[in-house]
Amino acid sequence: MSFKKSIGILVVSALAIAFILTGNIACSKKAGDGAAAPVVKGEQAAPVSQEMGIKEGVNDITGTVKSALGKYFYIVQMPGFDITLSGNFDAAMLVGKDVKVKAEFHRDRPSLLVAQSIEAKEGTAPFAIVYTASETGYPQDFFDQKMRTEFAELKITAITKAADWEGKGKVKIPGRFIPASEKQVAAIAILDDKDKETARVIVDNMTEYTNYYLKKLRLFDKFWFYLTIKESVPANQRAKAKEIFHADIVFAGLY
Repeated sequence: MSFKKSIGILVVSALAIAFILTGNIACSKKAGDGAAAPVVKGEQAAPVSQEMGIKEGVNDITGTVKSALGKYFYIVQMPGFDITLSGNFDAAMLVGKDVKVKAEFHRDRPSLLVAQSIEAKEGTAPFAIVYTASETGYPQDFFDQKMRTEFAELKITAITKAADWEGKGKVKIPGRFIPASEKQVAAIAILDDKDKETARVIVDNMTEYTNYYLKKLRLFDKFWFYLTIKESVPANQRAKAKEIFHADIVFAGLY
């Protein structure tokens, strides 16, 4: 009876050890899965983001380009990061392709990676270098997330009340973008809580980074627009198209 009891204790102990080992392996695998996408190898310091694996300095990134415009693009495996390049290279040629990017990251620009070189893969062909940086630094039209605090929310109570917007400078306002056409200049339709258009802002200029974001977020139709207010539309012309003032857009996002 004592012998059987000893065997029982040994079996229970073995099962307990196996359970602990299995749990440790599962936890290690889970942690590894979180760091494995995207494939990133940093050259300096500890990771800034353990989940992404991005480190201060130059990183090697592998992924597939999802959307691009001008000097900006992003890859599926790097949500939350935009990648920028310099010169006359049009990033649109990378859409849908697998790429290997050497990109530099700095803490002062937490959502931006600056490409140093790019290798792209076309079909079954091997990776080939398609881009090497010709300049250094950040693009002038990049909208840093920290800049959001400089833009106060603008509320329009009536198209006749110019005091709502005149002298306000940098503001943010929710609305729907209206692209320019043969019959219409580019504009922002300002909407009320029921999505009814109450006024329009005439868009004189918008940055490439803004255009890139509108394309990147193409599944959405309403955005927060960050803009600089310019001159008002003359009072006797506002009622016709509900246009109230001119503006330059510096960014468009979901918040």
